[in-house]
Amino acid sequence: MLVGTEWIIDASGCDPAALRDVARLRAVLESAVRGLDLRVLGEPRWHAFAGEGGVTGMYLLAESHLTVHTYPEWGVATLNLYCCRAREPWDWDAALRAALGATAVGVRAVPRGA
Repeated sequence: MLVGTEWIIDASGCDPAALRDVARLRAVLESAVRGLDLRVLGEPRWHAFAGEGGVTGMYLLAESHLTVHTYPEWGVATLNLYCCRAREPWDWDAALRAALGATAVGVRAVPRGA
């Protein structure tokens, strides 16, 4: 029984400044929300760590959740999208290369359920 799909997205070679930029990260996630026709519940939550630290963002969705965690010191962004409804593929590769300067993007789709 399939109850959902979890997408695990890893982007590397990213611009460290982009990984600290909440507005830029918010724009990427908002684009994914629109492109995948997701339904956000309430206000997204964002936390920017002090100094040279990264950013954590979380969207609570009617379908489940969308999160991002960034590591500027390593040039890495990790994202996670879990949906309990089927979705068409979304071009994470193009979005993260354009917005964050990623040089490599890996996307894994994991079916969830018993």
